[in-house]
Amino acid sequence: MKKLRTLVVVHASLVPPESLDGYTAKQIEEWRTEYDVITTLRKAGREVHCIGVLDSLTELRAAVADWKPDVVFNLLEEFGGIVTYDQHVVAFLELLRQPYTGCNPRGLLLSRDKLLCKQLLAFHRIPTPRFAVSRRGARLHIPRKLKFPLFVKSTVEDASLGIAQASVVEDAARLKERIEFVHEQVGSDALVEEFIEGRELYVGVLGNERLTRLPVWEMVFGSLPESLAAIATRKVKWDKRYQAKYGITTRAAQELPPAVVARLDKLSRRIYRALGLSGYARMDFRVTAAGEVYVLEANANPNLEAAEDFAESARAAGMPYNELLERLMALGLSYRAEWRVFYG
Repeated sequence: MKKLRTLVVVHASLVPPESLDGYTAKQIEEWRTEYDVITTLRKAGREVHCIGVLDSLTELRAAVADWKPDVVFNLLEEFGGIVTYDQHVVAFLELLRQPYTGCNPRGLLLSRDKLLCKQLLAFHRIPTPRFAVSRRGARLHIPRKLKFPLFVKSTVEDASLGIAQASVVEDAARLKERIEFVHEQVGSDALVEEFIEGRELYVGVLGNERLTRLPVWEMVFGSLPESLAAIATRKVKWDKRYQAKYGITTRAAQELPPAVVARLDKLSRRIYRALGLSGYARMDFRVTAAGEVYVLEANANPNLEAAEDFAESARAAGMPYNELLERLMALGLSYRAEWRVFYG
């Protein structure tokens, strides 16, 4: 049996070691996803080669030309320090006629640009919190049609970068302050949307033409004080000590009404189609006490760490981690990129 060649592409600073021995938990956290993927593929009999990419595609082109991988396992989340540039790396792979895992360039573009994504969702009448944008360098305008409390975040950054308790604002003064923070400290336009109180739910989707919806997952905020907003701040998502202190975790959503589950399923599929996604993605929702469902954003190529929510939800669906990775590679190999239409 031929060992299928898999080229794993990661950020230059996240190339993992062969073993965890000698590394601290904090060090391991940095490249845990990359380590999980590579070690799992090797255990499954894959011939794996890993390269790190920073701000040049020279090594990637050489690896594809010389090593001739069957598939590129794409774990890049940025290029040259710019989050929205990862789409260009995927476009480059398409120009090389190289199959890859994860989302296509257009889907990455539409989902990474939160403003454009919201506009598309609104066009398709997919319920999302009412919103406005504050451009860098433009005169600050306080949106009067939006109702407080409001939530302020970057239009492009992900992984909760720039999101903190101060992101939820109750008045115009705090709104102005937070918009300026996003403009100056994060360095992007600011997206302002109405804050939705409710449960935070995540829905994973796999597929190209035919879609598979994974079990609904939930961010549980544990004993977070009532004085703090129940939002996925950077500390909530990534600070292990903070999570342990307040019992913050993610798990299969419990006691969801069947009507809400059906609504989440339908909306997840509509969002996936509306944004032209492929491979795999995760949709983030808020569900109010009255059962109203609002989509917050779509995340193409979400975190694939073995212990994170996407892999956990796949496991709950009867798909162990190694099978999930194989499924993603199969989807990459079967994706009908434009070059396949013209060149076969």
